[in-house]
Amino acid sequence: MENSHTQKDFAERMFQRIKNFGLRCIPVCDELFLKSLSAKNIARQLARSSASSVANYRATRRARSNKEFFSKLSIVIEELDESIFWLEYSIDANFFQEVKLKSLMEEGNEILKILSKSRKTTGELLRKKSSDS
Repeated sequence: MENSHTQKDFAERMFQRIKNFGLRCIPVCDELFLKSLSAKNIARQLARSSASSVANYRATRRARSNKEFFSKLSIVIEELDESIFWLEYSIDANFFQEVKLKSLMEEGNEILKILSKSRKTTGELLRKKSSDS
């Protein structure tokens, strides 16, 4: 019972972190949207990927099986990684100074590492169950 409670607490904390990451991306998108046509494209991509990472993480919490959880978590990781890419790309394109987006990218990378470890653990569990069958 205690482990289940701990897992729920972890899932809620992660959801809040991912949601806050997505929310912090919104002003970046808004600012990009005002800059140029190319910046608007980056803004659209960042808005889509950051929101998708939040929505898909929410879906992981309702997964009906470990396989479904693994699949949804993989989508979250992809979308979060893409969001970080668009932040980096906006710096490379000189739309932002790195210092402005540094803490946001650090948070995204930290979440990414945590979720990647969770996916690895789930994958190992799935392989073990598969080999036991």
